[in-house]
Amino acid sequence: MEGVLMAGIVERIKRFAQSPQGRRASEQARRAAADPRRRAQAQRLLGKFRGGRR
Repeated sequence: MEGVLMAGIVERIKRFAQSPQGRRASEQARRAAADPRRRAQAQRLLGKFRGGRR
């Protein structure tokens, strides 16, 4: 059952990624990743999730 559920989720993600909205979101993410300030912001956020408070 879990494999079928995951296959359904993956299929929905694929369909979204191929849609105009998904392509826009992907391009927006690419532009944000290329911006050094946004990249640093994302690194700080990921650090909080991964390591907690240090």
